[in-house]
Amino acid sequence: MGKIRVKTFGDEASEQEDQKKLKEKREQKKLAKAPNLKGGEKIASVGPTEEELMAEAPVEATPSEEEAPKKGKKAKFAALKAKIIGKKYKENAILVNKADKYPLTKGIEILKKFKAGKFDETVELHINTKEKGLSGQIPLPHGSGKKLRIKVADEALLTEVEKGKIDFDVLVAAPSMMPQLARVAKILGPKGLMPNPKAGTITDKPDALIEKLSKGQINYKTEATFPIIHLSVGKLSFGEKELAENIQTSIRTIGGTKINSVTLKSTMSPAIRIDLTKLA
Repeated sequence: MGKIRVKTFGDEASEQEDQKKLKEKREQKKLAKAPNLKGGEKIASVGPTEEELMAEAPVEATPSEEEAPKKGKKAKFAALKAKIIGKKYKENAILVNKADKYPLTKGIEILKKFKAGKFDETVELHINTKEKGLSGQIPLPHGSGKKLRIKVADEALLTEVEKGKIDFDVLVAAPSMMPQLARVAKILGPKGLMPNPKAGTITDKPDALIEKLSKGQINYKTEATFPIIHLSVGKLSFGEKELAENIQTSIRTIGGTKINSVTLKSTMSPAIRIDLTKLA
C-alpha cells in the first residue's frame, strides 16, 4: 500500500513563506553582484543613462555612409536635402530679400550665385494664379532637362501595368484605346499617368505628340484645392538665357493676367520673388 500524504490547514501559508524566502535569496545574490547599493534597493538600470550618453556624445556624431544602414532613395534624398539646407541655406538666404521682387534676369543671376548641392538641381517655378482649374501644355524652348520615358498604350503595355510594371513617365493613347485603359485606371490614375484630354495625351497622332514631348513640351495644372501651379523649367546647369526663355514662355502660355505672383527657386535654394512687370 502506497504512502498517503495528509495535507493540513496552514500548509498553504507555509509554502508561500518558503517562496518568499527563496525570492529574497535571489534578490540578495543580484545585490551582491551590483556594488554601491544598500540593502533593499532595486536595480533600475545597468549602464549609463540616455542623458549621460548624450552628454558624452560629440556634436557631429553622424555615421559614415559605410556605417549607416541602407535606406531607400526617398530617405537618402531627404537626408541629403536636410544636410545641405542646414549648411548652405543660411548663406544663400543672405543674397536675397524675401520682401523684394526682382526682375527675371536679376532673379536668375541670384539663383546662379547660390551655393548648390553636388547634383544638377532642378529649377522650379511656383505660380499663384487668380483661379483654380487652369491646365494646358507649355512648349519649353530648351526643354526641362529631364529625359522623359514616353510610351504608347497598347494591349501588351496594359498587361505589364496590371502586373505592376510601370516603366514610363508619360503614357500616350489613341481614343480607341480608352475603353481598354479603364481596367488600369485605378493603377495609373493616382500616379498621374492616366491619358486624358486636358493633359493632351489622347491623340490620333501619337508619334507627333511624342516628338513634341521629347523636345520639351510639359503639362501644367493647378492643384486640386489651391490655385497654385508647380513647374520644372530647367536645370541649374542651363545658361541664364535658356532659363529666361523657358520661364518667359511658361508665364506667357499660362497668361500674365491670370497670375498673381511668381516665385523662382532651385531644388534646395531659398525662394526669389519675380516682378511680373519686368520679365524681359
